[in-house]
Amino acid sequence: MTRQTTESNSRFTPVERLQFGNRLLRRRDVELKTGKSRSAIYAGISNGTFPAPVPIGDKSVAWLEEEVDAWIAARIHERNQSIGRVHHFNHSLETSA
Repeated sequence: MTRQTTESNSRFTPVERLQFGNRLLRRRDVELKTGKSRSAIYAGISNGTFPAPVPIGDKSVAWLEEEVDAWIAARIHERNQSIGRVHHFNHSLETSA
């Protein structure tokens, strides 16, 4: 199971136990699923904010779909938290005016 990150700069926590049905995604699939470029994916891996790939061959890697999905879910959570703060701030301004 994956613990989700709540800030874009927080460290990514990898899956500790694999569940059946979890797919391996190749880099192009990860790019399409996340909208991140190749360089942005590897920069996130380097600074610990994006899941690291799993070696699947001598020169091949793939990502656990569950980890990529958890990363996406964390971005959505951040966005929703941000929207909630903005909505609360705007509501406070409207009621004080």
